[in-house]
Amino acid sequence: MTGPVWVPTIDDTKVREGAYAAVFPMGLGVLLVRVGGDLFAIANKCAHMGCPLEGGKLEGHVLTCPCHDWRFDVRTGALLDAPELAVATFPLKVEDGKIHVRVGEE
Repeated sequence: MTGPVWVPTIDDTKVREGAYAAVFPMGLGVLLVRVGGDLFAIANKCAHMGCPLEGGKLEGHVLTCPCHDWRFDVRTGALLDAPELAVATFPLKVEDGKIHVRVGEE
């Protein structure tokens, strides 16, 4: 990949309020999360042992890893108990009813 690209994923209506959906733009595991009407894109891989975050509990902006209870802020990717650790987040946009995620190296 030569630079960042916008990759269409799923229909905007597929991500309900207070829920998330797993997508794989260009093979990259990403969770699309809707909280307070806003959408966020966060890596679907815990910073601890790489456990998929899919299946974790979402409470407000906090997603708890289902493997070891690490808690991440979906807005920033930061681990709540040690903010110097984080998982990746991705820019996103809704265009023509589809959620597009920006992936690739800067």
